[in-house]
Order: sequence, then structure tokens, then C-alpha cells
Amino acid sequence: MSLTKGTQTLNLTGLRFDASLGVLEHEKTAPQPILVDAELNMGSQPLLPKDDDLMHVLDYRRVRAIIIEECTAQHINLLETMIGKLCNRLMDLPGVQGVRVRIAKLEIFDDCEVAIHMETGQW
Repeated sequence: MSLTKGTQTLNLTGLRFDASLGVLEHEKTAPQPILVDAELNMGSQPLLPKDDDLMHVLDYRRVRAIIIEECTAQHINLLETMIGKLCNRLMDLPGVQGVRVRIAKLEIFDDCEVAIHMETGQW
């Protein structure tokens, strides 16, 4: 018996860039580094994409661009707000059934990073 479908997950890990995020005065005047990991549940997918063509899959360049765009579009006070907005944007992508996102503020404390993980949709 030959299988034709499987459950697919798209992962982007370790995406690091600067974002304007936070309620402290120094956070409002200068961007700070954040780290974003995203996992997208694509559900049941063919084991082989139709015609080996990018048009038949979710382009991960688009996912990366949306993450950066959503997190840098404007100053956001709360990490909770940023992650919720990002989850909404990623859930709107075609074929996405569930999203797991982790955003870490890397330099808020000298001795640790602070991160929030949000999961939504079907898993």
C-alpha cells in the first residue's frame, strides 16, 4: 500500500530582528532584538506537491515577511498584543489550520530572556 498524504507542519525558528516593543521609556525610543519561532499546521497534505511547483504550497518566504512586517509595523506596548496580532495574520494564510508562535524579548533583563508562547487553531 502506497501512502499519498501526510500531516504537514511548517516551522520557522530563530528569526531574529529588532522591533519597537515595550512600556518602559527606553523601549519606546529604541527598537530591541526579539526572537520569533512560528509553527504552522498545514493539515493533511499530499506527500508530493502537485508538479513540484511553488504555486501548490505555502511559500515560507511569505511567512517570514509577514512575521517581520507584523512585528515592526508600529510600536506595540505589550508582548501579548504583538503575539496575538501575529497569530491572527498567520491564521489568515491559505491552508493554515493552526498556529504556534513564540516571541522572546532577548535583552529586557541581564540574566534571562522573556518569552510568550501562543497556540491557536487546530492541532
